Amino acid sequence: MAEQAQVTSVDAIEAFRSSLIVFLSKARPTLEEISSDVLRTRQWLENDQRDHWTREMKRRLRELEQAQAELFSAKLSRLAKPTAAQYMASHHAQRAVHEAEEKQRVLKKWERELEGRTEPMVKLIDQLHRFLNSEMVKAVAYLGEVVKTLQAYAEVHTPSATPAPALKPVSDPAPPEPEPS
Repeated sequence: MAEQAQVTSVDAIEAFRSSLIVFLSKARPTLEEISSDVLRTRQWLENDQRDHWTREMKRRLRELEQAQAELFSAKLSRLAKPTAAQYMASHHAQRAVHEAEEKQRVLKKWERELEGRTEPMVKLIDQLHRFLNSEMVKAVAYLGEVVKTLQAYAEVHTPSATPAPALKPVSDPAPPEPEPS
């Protein structure tokens, strides 16, 4: 014969089931938000920032070409000598181009590193999300069935509120005694 269950409170099982439902209702959106944040960050790096620094590089190269052209024209012209402002504008434009190049290198580095750093965690988050959506949903349903079964069992084995009428013990009927005369 199987061992007896030592269930002391069906309400405790129901409370646990309710807490599990609340946990699932909070955990799923949180996991989805994390996945969404990683995706948004990846798109920001790969699209927004790449486009921004490509445009910046083109703009800064145009400014450098213009500053160098003005400086070169001033050097060739016999009427005016190149001014300190023209030299400074050329150096400033060169620094701006170097800065944009550095930003693009850092951006490429982070695009590679983001994938390597987030991919293991994203896989774990996906596994947890699948687990919550399949196994934990089954667990909630199972606990609901357990509660129903235990409640039905308790109702069957609980004495009713009105006690059954007491029965008199049955004995062999004795022959009547003769009456004295």
